[in-house]
Amino acid sequence: EVQLVESGGGLVQPGGSLRLSCAASGFIFSSYAMNWVRQAPGKWLEWVSSINSGGGTTSYADSVKGRFTISRDNAESTLYLQMNSLKPEDTAVYYCARRADGRRGQGTQVTVSS
Repeated sequence: EVQLVESGGGLVQPGGSLRLSCAASGFIFSSYAMNWVRQAPGKWLEWVSSINSGGGTTSYADSVKGRFTISRDNAESTLYLQMNSLKPEDTAVYYCARRADGRRGQGTQVTVSS
């Protein structure tokens, strides 16, 4: 069974940092490109970042470029999102998702507020 379990969210002040993790199981993680997506209250799902299967190619939404870094550890079947210089508009539920079919986990809440 495919499982994606996000963790690492929480409440942080503007300008702070968080590191999200996504533990994958039930499939060959190293064969799949992965995404981070997010959904803010009352808004559509928004793509945040992508990484290819080997980890050598990444891309970012303009809204997070220069502040967020996606990475992966294929040996540990884990996807990461390092988020720095957080802004209130980054508040959302963050999901990791397989790029091929959009399968995603239950999400982790990130709240940026003073």
